[in-house]
Parts: sequence; structure tokens; C-alpha cells
Amino acid sequence: MTGILHIYLPLSHFSSGNFDINIDLAAVHGLSYESAFEDPLLAEIGCAIASELQTETSTGSLLIEGLASSLAARLVQKCIGTSAGQSMAPRASGALDRRRLQRVLDYIETNLEGDLSLDLMASIACLSRYHFARAFKQAVGQSPHRYVSARRLDRAKALLMQGDRSLVDVALALSFSDQASFTRAFRQATGRAPGQYRREFGSRQHDSPPAAIRQALPMLA
Repeated sequence: MTGILHIYLPLSHFSSGNFDINIDLAAVHGLSYESAFEDPLLAEIGCAIASELQTETSTGSLLIEGLASSLAARLVQKCIGTSAGQSMAPRASGALDRRRLQRVLDYIETNLEGDLSLDLMASIACLSRYHFARAFKQAVGQSPHRYVSARRLDRAKALLMQGDRSLVDVALALSFSDQASFTRAFRQATGRAPGQYRREFGSRQHDSPPAAIRQALPMLA
């Protein structure tokens, strides 16, 4: 089935602070008058957004935030000026050191059962949202939304094994809109429905950050 996806980006996504370059606001407003054009990367971003809208995940808001930043960056690069776009590469000084990364990871752990904001993560890391997503992936080996997704899966397993909360409560705690969405995502990730997982593994504990992440932290400068 074909369809049309309308994506509206707020002007704040094109602010100079997001990319550490000077962006002419008049040029940004001029994007509204661009004629149709084909771009594989923009199409890929649009497909990823559409996929999330069709099949909800626990980190959908983080994914959409990241994709929106990538979309804005691509529009800046393609439509406002190639030279500006080329200068948006992350700077060496924008790398995540161990202290700032640990603050971000602590924020994630504290808010696994709540709202997690890419903007706030970037603020904690003292980076723009655009640069934070890339610096985080470089430091951890995963994008923010993939890392959070993995941690929420671990938290879901821990809550299921404790056995004192309903499946609906677990689903809502981990930012799913309903139990059906949680069941679908959990089954896709583990091969088991949440109830089946609870019956098989109840009373065990499994809720610590991945070993690879724990081992990587002491190695960071």
C-alpha cells in the first residue's frame, strides 16, 4: 500500500547551535519553496519514521528525535549549502569523555521506567543533539535509541522475573502505549512472549548494563 508521509520540523532543529555552524535563517525559510527532488538518505529516514509509526517500540520517541536531527542535517547539507554541510562533521573536542558519558548512562538508568529525552542527554553531555548522537555511538558502539532499547529489554526481563507486576504495568512502565505493543516487541527480541518468559525464568535477576559497556568505561579518557 502506498501513501504520503508528512514530516514537519520545528525551526529549532535548524538552529546554528545544533550544528556548530552559522546557518542563514532566510535560507532555512527558503526550504519551504524547494521543488520536489529525490534523495536516497531522506527516503531512508522517511521510511524509518514510517516504520516506527506502524510498529511501536519502547524507544520510538528517541528514534524519532534522532531521525529528525538527521533529516534537518541532510536538508542543511543538500539545500542550504554543501560547504556548510561538510563542516558539520563532529569535532575531536566534541568526543564524550568518561565523566560525561557516565552522567548520561546514569541518567538513562534512572529513567528507564520513564521519559527519556535526546535533548536532555545532549545537554547532560554538553553537546548539541546532532553531535551527541554521533559521539555516543562512537563511545558506546550503539546509537542512543539502540542502547536504551537494549537496557529497557533487560529491565523488562528483570521485572518479568520478579513476577510482582502485571504485564500491562510492565508495558506502560517501559513506555509502550499498551500491552500488545510490548508483547510484539518483546517476542521479536527474545523469541518468547512476556508471559512465557516469566514462566520459564521467574525469580532470576538480570538487570545490569551490558558487560561490554561496563568494560569500556575504564578505557575512556
